[in-house]
Amino acid sequence: MKEPVVLDSTCLIGFERIGKLELLPTLFEPILIPPAVYAEFAKPNQWLLVDQRFDASLASVLRMALGAGESEAIALAKQLNIRFATDDRQARAAAQQLGLRIVGTVGILLRAKSAGVVNAITPLLDALDQSGFRIGQTLRDEAIRVANEDG
Repeated sequence: MKEPVVLDSTCLIGFERIGKLELLPTLFEPILIPPAVYAEFAKPNQWLLVDQRFDASLASVLRMALGAGESEAIALAKQLNIRFATDDRQARAAAQQLGLRIVGTVGILLRAKSAGVVNAITPLLDALDQSGFRIGQTLRDEAIRVANEDG
């Protein structure tokens, strides 16, 4: 069963850079973004839904430390009580403090492998790296180990 998710632009950009945006709707539904993320990403897809039902007060408070996209996305995920997808370290910390369930690009790749949507994540991690999308070596090594691709 697919799970609903709110995305910020980091995950969208990562998957777009490697030509794998189509992985997202195979794993999540609905896929929601707030208006500020739409403005940052601006690549409409029929499965990417702009949702304005976020708590504007919470988004305003979050804006003191985060960008508009991250702030609105966290507020939307909190409002709807659904998973939040981001790779931004500060956004993850703020979302964790609010009790949100979080996933990042690497976690989505692991989910795709587990679901049989992709055969291997190592080539996708390599493609992300080659596109300038940085993933820490510790996280990369752990993901490859979890995916059982370490040798």
